[in-house]
Amino acid sequence: MEDTKMKKHVTVVGAIHIGFGVLGLVGALAAFFALNFARGFVEGEEVPSMVLGFLSVSVPLLIGFLSTLGLVGGIGLLSYQPWARYLVIVVAALGCLNIPIGTLKGVYSLWVLLQDETIKLFTKE
Repeated sequence: MEDTKMKKHVTVVGAIHIGFGVLGLVGALAAFFALNFARGFVEGEEVPSMVLGFLSVSVPLLIGFLSTLGLVGGIGLLSYQPWARYLVIVVAALGCLNIPIGTLKGVYSLWVLLQDETIKLFTKE
């Protein structure tokens, strides 16, 4: 009985990380285009153009990297891959810094993935 309850929680955590991973990739793409668009308005000025040039690459890469990790981890969770549990634990811990939604998602994910019943689910295979 307890295994099916934790399987549902693991499925929910996987789906949440897949959903937020896709949203994060869309957000990274939007940030890339928005920052490059803003960079066009300060093209003649050296310092603002340099700062926006750095931000237009680094911010979308960071968001895209973390979103990709969450997406891959979420897919791995749905198939009960042991490596996915560790990956999502790391992504969830980093997500706790993103107040308030990331904190809620991170705390729930950590609660689910650190339960003894969940650990048994991932070590059975």
